[in-house]
Amino acid sequence: MKELEERRLRLCRLTPDRALASVEEAHDLLRRRGMLTRTQDSALPSFFAACHEEPYAPGGRGFAGWPKTKYTWYFQLADLEDVHELKVHNGKSILFTDQTLALVDALCRRELERRKDDVLLTHLAATGPSTLGDLQTELALSAKDLRSMRAPLERSGALVGRALRIKLRDGGHSHTSELLRYDQAYPEPRHGGGLDELIVAAVRAVVLAPERELNRWFPWRVDAETVDRLVAGGRLVRPEPDWITASPFA
Repeated sequence: MKELEERRLRLCRLTPDRALASVEEAHDLLRRRGMLTRTQDSALPSFFAACHEEPYAPGGRGFAGWPKTKYTWYFQLADLEDVHELKVHNGKSILFTDQTLALVDALCRRELERRKDDVLLTHLAATGPSTLGDLQTELALSAKDLRSMRAPLERSGALVGRALRIKLRDGGHSHTSELLRYDQAYPEPRHGGGLDELIVAAVRAVVLAPERELNRWFPWRVDAETVDRLVAGGRLVRPEPDWITASPFA
C-alpha cells in the first residue's frame, strides 16, 4: 500500500514539487493518466490538484477556489485537438484522450438511443448543433429551463457542450456555448470500449482508490459483482480490503 500511495502521489502530481508549470506539462499529465477532472472531488487525477497554486480568492466558493493564474490553462488544454471534454463525471467536466474517449463512446451512443425521444436531442437531430440563444428562441425556453433540460443529457454523455467565442461588430467578442448530440460531435463510432474497459482505465489512472468510489465516477452503474468479476479476471487487484488498484498485467 505504501508503494502504491507513493506512486499515486508522484504520477498524479499531488506534491508541490511536482506542480504543473505549463499547459504542455498538463497535456503530458493527461496523456499519461488518460483522463483528468477539472476540480479535485474524487481520487481521479485532477488538473486543479496538480497546479498547487493559491486560490483566486482564498476562502471563497466556486470560481473563487480555482488556481489564481493557472486556471486558464485548463481551457487551453480542453481546446487541443486530441483532448475531449465531456461532463460524464457527475455532471462535471472531465477530459479524455483519443484513446480513452473510445472507452466511453459506446456508452454515450447507448444513452442517445435510450433517450431518442428527448425533445432537445430530437430538435438537435433536425437542426444540427445550435447555440444556447438559438435553442431558447426555437424551443421557447428560458435560460433556466434550457439548463434543466441539458444537464441530465450532458451528465449521461448524450449531449456535448462546446464553448464558442463570437466576434462582435465593434471588434469585441462575446462567449456562449454550442450544444451537440454526441453523434454530431463524434460522427464516427470508436471501437474497443465499454464499462469494463473504462473502469480498468480509470483505476489505472488513479493508481490506488477506495473501492466505494468506483460507482461514483461515472453515470453508469458499477456494482459489486462487476468489480468482483474484474478482480477474479485479474484486471483489478485488492491490495487491502476496500482498496482497489489495476493489475500491471491487465
